[in-house]
Amino acid sequence: MSHLAKILLYPIKSLDGVEVKTATVLPSGALQYDREFAIFDEQNRFVNGKRHAKIHSLRAKFSLENRVVHLQIPGSNSPQVFHLDQEQKRLEATLSDFFGFAVTLKQNTKMGFPDDTESPGATVISTATLIEVASWFPDLSVDEMRRRMRANIEIDGVPAFWEDRLFAAEGETVSFQVGDVLFFGVNPCQRCLVPTRNSYLGAVYPNFQKIFVQKRQATMPSWIAASRFNHFYRLSVNTKVPTSEAGKNLQLGSKIKILPQ
Repeated sequence: MSHLAKILLYPIKSLDGVEVKTATVLPSGALQYDREFAIFDEQNRFVNGKRHAKIHSLRAKFSLENRVVHLQIPGSNSPQVFHLDQEQKRLEATLSDFFGFAVTLKQNTKMGFPDDTESPGATVISTATLIEVASWFPDLSVDEMRRRMRANIEIDGVPAFWEDRLFAAEGETVSFQVGDVLFFGVNPCQRCLVPTRNSYLGAVYPNFQKIFVQKRQATMPSWIAASRFNHFYRLSVNTKVPTSEAGKNLQLGSKIKILPQ
């Protein structure tokens, strides 16, 4: 039986995620607390894994209930604790010192800072897909692949690449439910440099993208909407959520159902 197996939120964009049992849908369709904060440089550009591999060496543990982050700086003996609402300036100073240039921490409680602002709903992947893709790289565990792909919701009880059923031809969406929450599947997510790197250290896996593309093409399901793949460096599904779903909660164990189109 297909069911919601994991919910992962990333309170500060590009830092570690936190696994939760329930998550609330915002009016924008995003999940509350996901990418709520992001780090910016003085040119108002994201300081993220795409542009700064050094960020991978930061370790962050979040207590969403207490609104705090425990941030471990490489080389330090113990983590520093910051209140996400009350100690942003102190956190900015610590991050500026770590990166070697001035950064600011911005907050967006309405939508967060998703990569795809047109489809800010939860990103979806299946457990079987992560297992399959991890098998393409002998040195990578399933959990490491999960950390690299950074999807929000993970579906179990389905075969590998099942989530590719959640998008259709350009301009069309696929309606599906997670429990009583309605989603519209939009497109397969285009991957960036981040999955090529060790999620803890930032070191690049040799030929990661080349291997991924070859294997992805070779394992492409026959029923897939192939027109959505101008290249094969795509994995997981971007979604939208109608405003009618605002305030509803995703719950672990919820059943997944693709609705008649």
